[in-house]
Amino acid sequence: MIRDFYDIDLSGRNSFHVRQRAARLVEFETTDDLTAFFRKGAPAKWTVLAGGNNILFTQDFDGVLLTPRAASIDVVAEAPDAVAVRAEAGVEWDDLVAWAVERDLWGIENLSLIPGKVGAAPVQNIGAYGAEAKDAIESVEMFCTDTCNTLILSREHCAFGYRESVFKHALRGRVVITAVTFRLSRRPRPDLGYGDLLRETEARGGATLRNIREAVCAIRRSKLPDTAVLGNAGSFFKNPVVEAAVAERLRTDYPALPLYPAAEGRMKLAAGWLIEQAGMKGHREGCVGVHDQQALVLVNYGGATGGEVLALAHKVQEAVRAKFGVEIAAEVNVL
Repeated sequence: MIRDFYDIDLSGRNSFHVRQRAARLVEFETTDDLTAFFRKGAPAKWTVLAGGNNILFTQDFDGVLLTPRAASIDVVAEAPDAVAVRAEAGVEWDDLVAWAVERDLWGIENLSLIPGKVGAAPVQNIGAYGAEAKDAIESVEMFCTDTCNTLILSREHCAFGYRESVFKHALRGRVVITAVTFRLSRRPRPDLGYGDLLRETEARGGATLRNIREAVCAIRRSKLPDTAVLGNAGSFFKNPVVEAAVAERLRTDYPALPLYPAAEGRMKLAAGWLIEQAGMKGHREGCVGVHDQQALVLVNYGGATGGEVLALAHKVQEAVRAKFGVEIAAEVNVL
C-alpha cells in the first residue's frame, strides 16, 4: 500500500532534525507499489529516504522521497554451519542484529547499534569495530525503475569497498533496494581486534554473542550522542585512505598517528584523530559543533540549519587539510 504525503516537514525524518520540507514523500511496502508508482512515469527528481540517518538536507527537496515500510525478517535457507536470512529494506538495522544474536547467529554483532534501515546497509557498506556489512551480505534485491523488474545482485557484483558500493555510483538513481539476504554463521567467529572491544567483552565474561553485542553498544553509547538528544548522523566523515608512502611520512612527523591496512597496499588514517589534532574536537559555532567525545560526529544543538552544519564540515575539512595535507571526505549524503 502506498501512502502519500505532500509538502511534508522532514525534521522528524532526518537524524540531524533540520527543518526542511519535501514536495512529496511516498511510503511503499511492496514491489507492486513501486511498479504502480514508476509506471505512471518516473519523477524528474527522486531519492530514497529510509531512516534518514545518513543524510543532511541543506534545502527543501523539490522532488519525491521514497520510504520503504516493509519490515519482515525470514530464514530462507539453512545448512549445518550457516543460515541465509532475508530482511526487507524497512527493517531497523539494529533490530536485525538483535534478532540474529537472539538466535545465536554470528556475523553482524560488531555492527550493533548502528542507526538506519537494512536497505541502506549495502549502499554505504556500513561498518564498525573491524566489520563491514559486505562480510555478511549474500545478495541484494533491487527494483529497477526503468524496467519495473526486480533483480537480485550477488555480493560479488556489488563493488563493495570502504563505505562504497555500486549503489552509490553506477546504480544510483536507477534502483530501489527492497531486501537484503545475509549469510550468518552458526559457528562462533568473534572479531575482537578493534579498539577497546576485546577489553569490554572480557569484562562481561568472554566472547559470547551477547557479550560482544553488549560491549559494542556500551562503547558506542559512551562515545556517540543519542540522536533523540542531539541531532547528528553518526560519523560525518570517512577515514581517509592514502598511499603507504604518504602514511609513513605522516607517521614520521606524528608518531602517535593511528594507521590501519587498506586495500591495494594503501593505509587508512583515523579521521577522528586528525580532526582532534587539528584542534576541532569540541569546537562549537552557534547551534552546531564537533562532538566533544567523538570528533567524527557533527551535532545540531538545536535549531541549526543544514547549511550551518555543512559550513562547519567545510571548516573541519580545511583545518585537517592545513595541518596534515590530507583530504577527509563526507560520509553523509548532502542534499
